[in-house]
Amino acid sequence: MVHSVELVFDPDTEAAVRHIWDGLREAGIPSQAPASRPHTTLIVAERVDPEVDSLLASLLPRFPFDCRIGAPLLFGTAKVVLARLVVPTTELLDVHAEVHRVCLPHLSPGPMPNALPGRWTGHVTLARRVEPRQMGRAVRIAGKPPEIAGRVVGLRRWDGNAKREYAIT
Repeated sequence: MVHSVELVFDPDTEAAVRHIWDGLREAGIPSQAPASRPHTTLIVAERVDPEVDSLLASLLPRFPFDCRIGAPLLFGTAKVVLARLVVPTTELLDVHAEVHRVCLPHLSPGPMPNALPGRWTGHVTLARRVEPRQMGRAVRIAGKPPEIAGRVVGLRRWDGNAKREYAIT
């Protein structure tokens, strides 16, 4: 399993994403509901050393900040991941770069390439393993509302082995 460091949202933004998850699930599309928590992954590795938590706490003065959750995205080819873009801003990209810098010495092995600054696409995952026959309906559901004005309120470290989150405080 993977470990990650992620952005977390305020309750209203989480509720808006969960509403989309529920719509997908009700349509028979394999959404993230109810097991997950809406988030945006900043860095991913096979292991993130827990000692990074205290170092990441130095970033807390940057939060909260506004974000916009925009257009639907598709990752993959056959059974795809359906997501919504977290519209890149200078603030978002700066936080991503700083998390990468702080975490890099504490990852084993190094970060996955799709999480590197300059290669990262900030997004909120809505559904996994969406089949081609479900795609049109999934994108219509995922695209409403066309934009979500939200707030990023902090960071968490996710331990995929233990399936446990650690709030950065």
